[in-house]
Amino acid sequence: MTSPLAGIRILDLSRGVAGPMASMVLATNGAQVIKIDPPGGDEFASQLGYRAWQRGKRNAVFDLKNAEDRIAFLDLVKTADVLLESYKPGVASQLGIDYEAVSAVNPRLIYCSITGYGRNNPLSDRPGYDALVAARVGMHYEQRGRLGGVAAASGGNIPFEDFEFNPEGVVGPRHEDRDGPLFTGICWPSVGAGYAALSGISAALLVRETTGRGQWVETSLLQGALSAGGMAYCRADKPDAPHYATWINDSRSPKGNFECADGRWIINWVPNPSFILGASEGDELNPTPDMSARQDPDRIMPAMEDMFVLDHYYPLMVEAFKRYSADEWVEAGALAGQCIQKVRSPEESLNDPLFLADGCVVEVEDPALGVTRQAGVLYRLEKNPCSIPSGIATSGEHTEEVKTEAAGASSSTVEAGDAAAPEHPLSGVKVVDLGLAIAGPFGAQVLSDLGATVIKVNATYDWFWHSNAIAMGANRGKRSIAVNMRDSAGVEVIQKLVADADVVIHNMRYKAVEGKGLDYETLKKINPRLIYCHSRGFENGPRQALPGNDQTGSALTGVEWEDGGCSRGGRPYWSLTTLGDMGNGYLAATAIMQALRLRERTGEGQFVDTSIVNAHLFNCSHVIAPAGEGSFDRPHLAGDGLGYSAGYRLYKTADGYLCLVLHTQKHWHDLFAAIECPEMMQDSRFTDPEVRAVNDRQLNSLLESIFATKTAGEWHVLLDAARVPCEIANTDFRKEMWSEGSFMMERNWLVNLPHRIVGHAGHVGLAHDLSETPAVIQGGPLIVGEQTREILTELGYSQDQQEQMLADQVVSDESCYMFDIGDKLTGCED
Repeated sequence: MTSPLAGIRILDLSRGVAGPMASMVLATNGAQVIKIDPPGGDEFASQLGYRAWQRGKRNAVFDLKNAEDRIAFLDLVKTADVLLESYKPGVASQLGIDYEAVSAVNPRLIYCSITGYGRNNPLSDRPGYDALVAARVGMHYEQRGRLGGVAAASGGNIPFEDFEFNPEGVVGPRHEDRDGPLFTGICWPSVGAGYAALSGISAALLVRETTGRGQWVETSLLQGALSAGGMAYCRADKPDAPHYATWINDSRSPKGNFECADGRWIINWVPNPSFILGASEGDELNPTPDMSARQDPDRIMPAMEDMFVLDHYYPLMVEAFKRYSADEWVEAGALAGQCIQKVRSPEESLNDPLFLADGCVVEVEDPALGVTRQAGVLYRLEKNPCSIPSGIATSGEHTEEVKTEAAGASSSTVEAGDAAAPEHPLSGVKVVDLGLAIAGPFGAQVLSDLGATVIKVNATYDWFWHSNAIAMGANRGKRSIAVNMRDSAGVEVIQKLVADADVVIHNMRYKAVEGKGLDYETLKKINPRLIYCHSRGFENGPRQALPGNDQTGSALTGVEWEDGGCSRGGRPYWSLTTLGDMGNGYLAATAIMQALRLRERTGEGQFVDTSIVNAHLFNCSHVIAPAGEGSFDRPHLAGDGLGYSAGYRLYKTADGYLCLVLHTQKHWHDLFAAIECPEMMQDSRFTDPEVRAVNDRQLNSLLESIFATKTAGEWHVLLDAARVPCEIANTDFRKEMWSEGSFMMERNWLVNLPHRIVGHAGHVGLAHDLSETPAVIQGGPLIVGEQTREILTELGYSQDQQEQMLADQVVSDESCYMFDIGDKLTGCED
């Protein structure tokens, strides 16, 4: 059995975070990756994450400013399938290796560009550092949500504005600026761009399988930031529509983190007051109180008014959790089927024996560090297993042999295919989406955006969830049929849908479908060409049967630890700009497209799987750990949530916050000159990176006092003119992004789509652009059961049969959720 990308060669010219992360996953799945360094090496190579991201790659140095090396590189391009680059717009053209140049010598090449903000727009020339992109798009202000949540973002009133909610429940460090910005430990814009590159490249490779031609795939840190902020960046014309607004993206609401008796933290999402209080009321923790989460009369639901329930119980839950240790609470949660997991550091996560047994964490021998543990296999194709390549090449280690390979191709010619291209990468592909909540449905939405026809099989009571802003951001471009999956007649309907489908995707616990006619073994007998994707909460193993979600996955893998600055005294938190659920969706879509490509060759379907935990291991893959206890030296976010060091952080100014990213010695020189303190460059405490690191606290204090003297806008003008990388931490981006004429809306990076309940539903759009077979927005968020009747008709059910199925509650249609003149839901009982 061959690995998914066996025979694929990738030239990786990317630097930083997004590109190296993406090419690591491609290498894990069998691609041969050659890392191309400039003379002097990659300026970002010192970061610890490179010890994982560059594993198993050969490394060659090409001076692309030199004509001879450029010619040799273009010869090497003839041997490649994918080129990945992260130059600023225009630089590749100056070097003579832009898409036009390389496609002329290899028209089969997939050319993937990752920029800061994309090409040909007002932000294209802004410095594309991750933290600066995060600042410009307001991501630092979206970590804990915003006052009023989506209602205020949509221009409506702040719900319950005069009510004083418990300030201790606000996530992040305890300080007066409860709605202030939070610098993140995870590079969310880059991580989001990494996912987009993976899915875009996989889509283009699938298209090439039939056309014989490559194309240009583009994404950006801006699009990556939008993807990460999918739960924060949403709006509606009518935010007061029933159930649309939710407390989840309101800054006044706690997000499920609680400190325990041993000083360790857990996350319980969504908090279940009756279980927590009932289990902890005795002298010993009782994991089996009488009622389940769904029977809990005080169960906290997403509706805005449930903030009052959460606020009432929050101090009581705080005290309850402090009675027992984190491990005791995790054990009780497992026994009771509650979503409770311990917040761990990334190093603890990487030494989890269950992760190691699963293979989502692997041991890799590093020539400099010894045996390391790092993120491993992040998705699996049953018939095409992958393995982790080892070895970390030094810069230029393979230059001679790679240039020899290039010379061998100098006289060759690459021919392009002439088959017609589909309109979109997945045109003609039918997907049956059985997913719940976000992770499964978002993966299906990625496939819809790439042109697939997606049929969402809703439960007959799904109207409440799908009226929610968050659900709308994962369910556009789909047709909906509402089916009772617990009824054998309902299962028969789904099986008929699957009979001519290409893909089934779901994220239910697998035991929920086993023996009920919806498992892979049953469905592949109906359709042997079926790609069946199951996305889990956890790794394969004892935790697999537990309820899992984005929150528990981020706790287990170190994401909450990193974003909370816990290594330096901070509090962990789950943020609204996380890529657990949605990262899981991207991984699922990537794996599905790779399986579809292989099916083009073999005619065979197969089982594909991934998990939320896998996505968060990818999100946190900048950390690797020694085998066993301990850690390697690496930067840690400060516990105040303002940054890592004096040159990489947020500074409070006279009226707001300014973000600095000082990456080079020249940046420091220009800063000291711009703030009219040139003597600081000669100060023995600040002359070079090593001494600045030793004296970081003093330098930080000096700069704090200086930046407090002017407004953020004044400093931005001054420093920008001096070419010091900086951005204002934007407080209003979530409103500005929807302005008329926004280039993000013109390019469908943001979409504001007609919806019968909320007028227009605005949420994050396309994460990648493909030159020959573009992605597409196929429609607005679904309304449960809207296409039930027409889908049943397509399946061959007569009108009489449909009426009987509706009467028997085997299916339901949108008539159960009719609207009156005021667009208010009349509703149906669950």
